[in-house]
Amino acid sequence: MSSVRGRRSGTSADARRHTGRAPRVHSTRPVRTGTGSGAPRRPGSRTSGRRAGRPAAAARRRPLFTGRAVLLGALVLLLALTLAGPVRQYLAGRAELVRLAAEGRALDERAEELQTQLGRQADPMYAERQARDRLTYVLPGDRLIVVVDGEAVEGDAGTLAEAATADEPLPWYEGLMESLAVADGGPAAEPAE
Repeated sequence: MSSVRGRRSGTSADARRHTGRAPRVHSTRPVRTGTGSGAPRRPGSRTSGRRAGRPAAAARRRPLFTGRAVLLGALVLLLALTLAGPVRQYLAGRAELVRLAAEGRALDERAEELQTQLGRQADPMYAERQARDRLTYVLPGDRLIVVVDGEAVEGDAGTLAEAATADEPLPWYEGLMESLAVADGGPAAEPAE
């Protein structure tokens, strides 16, 4: 194997592996021909325009922004401005969908609650209990107790005791005459009992 390596590279001391391809050239500068060798210049030949003391990197300065970079930046900005409106509408639409979904769930719960209430009202026992509680209805034969002015009055269903109707108010003109007599300082007329 060393004889093959020696044939290809010319020396067997070289430790790099060669594949038989041409070696890569890592320099990107053009090779000068004849100008540095001391050969006389031909009339009409061009010179490179570089001075011998100046480095190659300083001679060719790249601008901060190239035309391509500015064009790419402008296209990105235009794309962002073009997409800003639809993205905003998309986000607003998503928020509206979330709001409507929550409202729909609330309406479904309310409809279910109303269906339950409708089912209860169809029950005759529920209707009777509500009539007794809210409207103070009683069945014939039930005992009714009504509190009037802090006094309990008892009676049968459909009747009230005479105590609630015994104290009738005076007509307005008799009340006016009584208040004038009290304001005048005279004795107040006692109501007849």
